[in-house]
Amino acid sequence: MLKVPEEYRIKNGPMGSSVQDGNNGAFVIPYQSFQLFVIASDGAGWDHVSVSLKNRCPNWNEMCHVKRMFFDDDETVVQYHPKRSEYVDNCPTALHLWKKQGCEHELPPAILVGLKGE
Repeated sequence: MLKVPEEYRIKNGPMGSSVQDGNNGAFVIPYQSFQLFVIASDGAGWDHVSVSLKNRCPNWNEMCHVKRMFFDDDETVVQYHPKRSEYVDNCPTALHLWKKQGCEHELPPAILVGLKGE
């Protein structure tokens, strides 16, 4: 279930929202010496978090940081790579985390990824 860090919510301006908007809004998340810009939503049966930086796409550690802030540790969320014909690219430096509400994403057996604890 999506959870938002209220202390980082943008409250004013065109991206402003409030606690009354629930899990929907924009957030500026401090990370190391810079900030991650996050847009979160929970409509149409999906929990969604968009993560971007000004000059590049977020890396794995940055995405993990945001995942931990917006989702529970025991939840699986995914980054989709859709068919090219389905691409939507409104921000070339954004990556997205998705979770279908009420469902658990199937994962491949861990051994197909590598050895646990190695």
